[in-house]
Amino acid sequence: MAEQQQKQSRQNQKQRGSAPKMRGSDRDAPDVRISKSLSWLLRHGAKTAGLQLRPDGYANVSDVLANPIFKDITFGKLQEVVSKDAKQRYSLVLEPQIAQASSATNTWWIRANQGHSIKDVRLELKPILSASEIPMAVHGTTRKAWELICECQAGVIPSPLTCRIATQGLSKMNRNHIHLARGLARDSVISGMRSSSQILIFIDVQKALDAGIPFFLSDNGVVLTAGDESGFLLPTFFRRVENANRTPVPGWESRTSDIAPPPEATVTTVADPLESSTIVGVEELSIEEPPVVAGESHS
Repeated sequence: MAEQQQKQSRQNQKQRGSAPKMRGSDRDAPDVRISKSLSWLLRHGAKTAGLQLRPDGYANVSDVLANPIFKDITFGKLQEVVSKDAKQRYSLVLEPQIAQASSATNTWWIRANQGHSIKDVRLELKPILSASEIPMAVHGTTRKAWELICECQAGVIPSPLTCRIATQGLSKMNRNHIHLARGLARDSVISGMRSSSQILIFIDVQKALDAGIPFFLSDNGVVLTAGDESGFLLPTFFRRVENANRTPVPGWESRTSDIAPPPEATVTTVADPLESSTIVGVEELSIEEPPVVAGESHS
């Protein structure tokens, strides 16, 4: 049954054109390239690749491995990549599937735990009802993106689009959610932020919740929000902004006198970007690849 599905999937791919290449660069380790390719396929490229996803984001593993991009990848290697992923980007489950009354088969399914741009995917996420449920919510970005925002706010307008984004804060862009980390990417691996982040934007989650903006927690520990009705998390919800060395960014010091400095990264779960992968809007446009290929950012 599985072999027949793989054969059919490969035939469909041939009809669509030449086989795609593995994601990532030649400098990446083989397992990293496999993970980047898997991330792109499950988060963004399923429709392009002809891969059917369930509403909860799961795809049949046989269909995934039948895609030409994984033509040399065995199920054992896929299991290894998933189990060793430091940020726990994927869930791999075995579910019973009853085809006929006399023949029941077990089927392996795989999904990305967060980071989707595919609108039909509706993950089962845990709602965050109070800011006390998480140690913090922080978004990491690059200094270049932040400086562009500051220039715009100072009246130096690189472009009308940049200025519009700067005044609207964080944007989910083409993704389903803005990604936030529950800790700082320093000594431990934290999903939702890259260790290379140069600017840290701390979010006042309780203030945003009180304003009606919902927050959720993914299976791998990433804080997610779709923002307001326009997909933005406004600067009014920025509690403070710091450099990576924890010094405050001028003008963005803590806005509430009774806010204590955040603890060092105590969230040691190595359970997304991605990155985070949702960036201050100007960074998404000028620094990162667009979300449709954001799997390569591998957050």
